[in-house]
Amino acid sequence: MTDDLTENYADTFDGSLGFGQSPALILVDIVQAYFEESSPLYAGVEDELETALSLVEEARKAAVPIFYTNVVYQAGGADGGIFYQKLPALSVFDEGNELGDWADGVEPDDDEFVISKQYPSAFFGTSLASTLTSLGVDTLVIAGVTTSGCVRATCVDAMSYGFIPIVVSDACGDRHNAPHEANLFDMQAKYADVVESDAVLDYLRQVETE
Repeated sequence: MTDDLTENYADTFDGSLGFGQSPALILVDIVQAYFEESSPLYAGVEDELETALSLVEEARKAAVPIFYTNVVYQAGGADGGIFYQKLPALSVFDEGNELGDWADGVEPDDDEFVISKQYPSAFFGTSLASTLTSLGVDTLVIAGVTTSGCVRATCVDAMSYGFIPIVVSDACGDRHNAPHEANLFDMQAKYADVVESDAVLDYLRQVETE
């Protein structure tokens, strides 16, 4: 045991999963609530959005399945349970609120998948796992917001359902760098491979040529 964080984790948490053979891309909650400065959830992650859109472009070229998640509640959040009670700002996702609309540049194609959810993980209470399985997917490339919240929850559940989680570090963001970096560190240590977008773009190009 050492006080140095990297050394402390090095011997035990040094595993790598690598890329699988059949990926899908998921964009977690890239909606206006995180990009509109008047929103209580504004996160200032415009650069991460641009990186995520570059992944979409390459995934489309490679005919890789693309999933988008959003959060939608009945008015008043009765279907949001304890999560909605804990975080009153989630009321921005009450059905009909424009802050729940896709961020600028995010436009799902007709053959792409939209997963509407009420809780952090894209898997909880949705058809995501069964759809990925039916498509023969073994790797889930994860981008979106926020790193410490719905991205992390989706990553952990992806691993739990048997999919290789690839978290794209510069295509995920949070309202502060501290939780962003801490959660990337922890996901890399225990649940996923955390990689930069350049490596993922190269991977998607390789899928395209196969």
